[in-house]
Amino acid sequence: MTEFEAQVLADLSVLKNQMCTLLGDGNSGRIAIIEGRVEQHERSFQRAKGFAVAMSAIFTLVQCLLELLWRR
Repeated sequence: MTEFEAQVLADLSVLKNQMCTLLGDGNSGRIAIIEGRVEQHERSFQRAKGFAVAMSAIFTLVQCLLELLWRR
């Protein structure tokens, strides 16, 4: 085996180890962790949107009631 072939095989081994670290075996790995964090962020964002919609509806109802009371 030449020096070049040995270097190529060593580089391929390093690349293989890095890909295993990145992708993991099944559900482990950095990409799975990032996907979990994105899903958690999306859930939090959806909750915040729902809370904002509910608060705006309550505010609108209170504003309408106050408007009705002031006109009488």
